[in-house]
Amino acid sequence: MKFLTEKKGLKQAIIILFIFNFNSIKAQSVTINQDPKFEQLLNEKRKVNSSITINNRYKIQIFNGTSEASKKTLIQFKKDNKNYDATIVFSTPMYKVWIGNFKTRIEAERNLNNLKKKYPNAILIKPIK
Repeated sequence: MKFLTEKKGLKQAIIILFIFNFNSIKAQSVTINQDPKFEQLLNEKRKVNSSITINNRYKIQIFNGTSEASKKTLIQFKKDNKNYDATIVFSTPMYKVWIGNFKTRIEAERNLNNLKKKYPNAILIKPIK
């Protein structure tokens, strides 16, 4: 019987030590030294992302398909057309290559007619807010 009480006492002591160690670990703080340029870069990326997908402007979609094919299309397009903004947007389950950031529908349609020569499946889109 004495053995069982000693075993129980040992078990309680281990639990108390574990709780004490856990609390002391929990109380420690971690300091992270981050380059200030990282936060600036992150803020710039947020601005760019928000202006690409959520605004009141027209875009032209020249491709809709897989990730690899969209990357190839984007790279080739940027090589041939340095005067356009272009990006890849993911919309489950497809990747889309969007071109431009046109204020008016007329401006977008003019560019669409030019782009249809090389990208016959190009369509005019206006992203939803």
